[in-house]
Parts: sequence; C-alpha cells; structure tokens
Amino acid sequence: MNKSIANTFFSTFSFLERLNIQMKTDLLNQAQQVKLSAGKFICLEGDFCNHLPLLISGSVRIYKIGESGREITLYHLEKGDSCIMTASCIISKKAFPAFAITESEVEAIIIPANSLRKWVTHSPIWQNYIFGLLSLRLTNVIEIVEEVAFRRMDCRIASYLLIRSDSCAQTIQITHEEIAQELGTSREVVSRILKTFEKQELLNLSRGMIRLKNWNELDNIARLGNF
Repeated sequence: MNKSIANTFFSTFSFLERLNIQMKTDLLNQAQQVKLSAGKFICLEGDFCNHLPLLISGSVRIYKIGESGREITLYHLEKGDSCIMTASCIISKKAFPAFAITESEVEAIIIPANSLRKWVTHSPIWQNYIFGLLSLRLTNVIEIVEEVAFRRMDCRIASYLLIRSDSCAQTIQITHEEIAQELGTSREVVSRILKTFEKQELLNLSRGMIRLKNWNELDNIARLGNF
C-alpha cells in the first residue's frame, strides 16, 4: 500500500491511529486496496467472507430478498463505514446471510479474515471498533423492523422522499422499483401511493424522476407514522 493511500486510510478510520507500531505495520503489510465499479456484487447470500472491507469512498447496499423475490434494504455503507455483517460472519465462520452490491464506484481497504480474527481476539482497540459497529447496525435493523411492522407505507414513502431530497434540490432521480427495494414493498404499492400524492399535488412524477411540490404536507404525512 503506497503512502498516499495509507494516509487516506488512517485519516478515514481514525481508530487505527491508536494501534501500536507493530499492529500498524502488520495492518499495512496485510491489507490490500481494491476498486470496484458500480453494480458489482461483493457478497451473495451463502458466501463465506474472506475479507473485511473498510470503505474509503463510494456506497454499498446490503439487502435481503424474500421468497417472493421482494427486496428490502438493511443498510448502506458509505465512506468511513465497514460491514458488521461481514465482520460477524468472519468471527463466527458462518455464511453471509444477505446480499452486498456496490451502488457507485467503490474504493476500499480489505483485511484478511484470519488477521481480523487475530486482532479482535488480542486488541481492545479492534474489539471496541467491532462492538461499536454492532451497536450501530443493530439499532438500524431494529428501526427497519419497527417501520415494516408498525408504520403505514404512505408515511414511510413520504419520509423516504424527504430524506432523499433537501430544500435546495427537490427533484429526486429514482424509480418506483428502487423505492420499493429500499422499503421492502412492491413496485405496484409504491406507484399507487405516489400517484395519490401526485393527485393531491404534493409532487410530480416523470420517468425516473420525482419532483417534490408540497414539502410541508409530505412532512405532515411522514410524521403521522411516527411511533
């Protein structure tokens, strides 16, 4: 790993700076830099994980597919993230229970499974990092379960649209299918609700695009579904 990439790696994952000199040296000797284009599978359900990725740039989607073929997003990985599901599978030596796919061009540093198991066993710094990931992602997954089980779909869609946009750019480039995959429902349900929103003059629909018109009313709908 060249010096520039190593500096970027350590600045992105600041916990690594607390490692001692020997552990830093071992890390730099064993870690590898990888680059992947958008739309590439990193893991398939049932795969065994040989490396833990730590993202320097890009975005990765982790999702499940039901028996009906319907998808639901569990979480996304961005710059500075790593995948607790991968770490858990490495430590437990079990198969990956979901799918992981790049959403954009991704640059990452990958750590061999055997090295990660050794470092987590002997280093409190690595232990704290992995347990922190576990806590964060467990909270995310619990929120998803609560949303799916208890929150109305129109409220979830309104909330999702507001999260994906902001007051400066109210046009979202996304398909109905992509929204359905994120929220764990069918494209038909998403289309029906979006068309209702359009009739209520809350937004405009066009191919692959959604333009928000009434931010305040969408926010009111989103808040109706709060627990």
